[in-house]
Amino acid sequence: MKLQKYLDSCGFATEIFTTRRYRDLDPALKEIGPSLQLMCKEAFPLCRLMVFIGATGIAIRSIAPYIRSKTKDPAVISIDEQGKFVIPLLSGHIGGANGLAAGIAAFLKAVPVITTATDVNDLFAVDEWAARHNMSIYNMQSAKTFASNLVDCKKVGVKSEFPIRGPLPKGLVLAEDGPVGLAISLRKSVQPFVETVVLRPRILHLGIGCRRGTPKDNIEELVIQELKKLKVTMSVVKGIASIDVKKDEEGLLSFSEENAFPIRFYSAEELNAVEGDFTPSAFVAKTVGVDNVCERAAVLDSGGGKLLLRKTGRNGVTLAIAAEEYVVDFNE
Repeated sequence: MKLQKYLDSCGFATEIFTTRRYRDLDPALKEIGPSLQLMCKEAFPLCRLMVFIGATGIAIRSIAPYIRSKTKDPAVISIDEQGKFVIPLLSGHIGGANGLAAGIAAFLKAVPVITTATDVNDLFAVDEWAARHNMSIYNMQSAKTFASNLVDCKKVGVKSEFPIRGPLPKGLVLAEDGPVGLAISLRKSVQPFVETVVLRPRILHLGIGCRRGTPKDNIEELVIQELKKLKVTMSVVKGIASIDVKKDEEGLLSFSEENAFPIRFYSAEELNAVEGDFTPSAFVAKTVGVDNVCERAAVLDSGGGKLLLRKTGRNGVTLAIAAEEYVVDFNE
């Protein structure tokens, strides 16, 4: 059960199941039932990480019917019964299985068996780096071409709308165009290369205010409309912010939950302390104690970022959008 404690420390809510053969080793173990494959079917769409202890063949056959895509599948790792080898089987980069396998191997004093080509050849793995830096990837097929070019010792281009700090990884060169390359942008429409993998950092923060009882659909409609004007999508949104008097607002909470956006609520005192030029409202100041909720909340939540959209209102909703300051560092 030491492995369970280690995974718990990594932020995974862990349950360990076993066959009847090992049931007497620890009363905390739960017996597999009715079958391993049925258990995998139920767990696959819900789990971020699945760890099998036993033969890799059993693990592969158990998960095979449920594999969807590298952007959706959980990390899957197999460990032999003696704890000598830790093998990432699925979602090594985007799901983080390679890194988790290395961590588990260090904990068990085992050997991590990493087989992905970019890792074996000590090359930049664009999907792993994007996942680690909270970026969405547009055009996974181009990501495969990007990786294969690096493995074949071909140079690939990099173009970024954000400042780049430090040296580029081996095989990457700054370029305005070319056959294959990487673009770092908030907009997926940016295509400087014939085959372009676009990485979009999640750095936008939505500051939202609303009238009491405003439905989720009204909030979503305004957000989508204004993001479209900025030529971005909700995939680059990092979070939502509002004033604490809205912490029980059902429509706002539903919008946050449906889109898996974290939401933070700030007090009037915290919002008043934000420095900047904001659109004041005497009515809002009288009602909640601060002259502007959405702009101040967006800037505060973004760590003092730049307002891309000032206060805009429709159907009982006010919205402002701020972007964090962002610097690309391939060595982090």
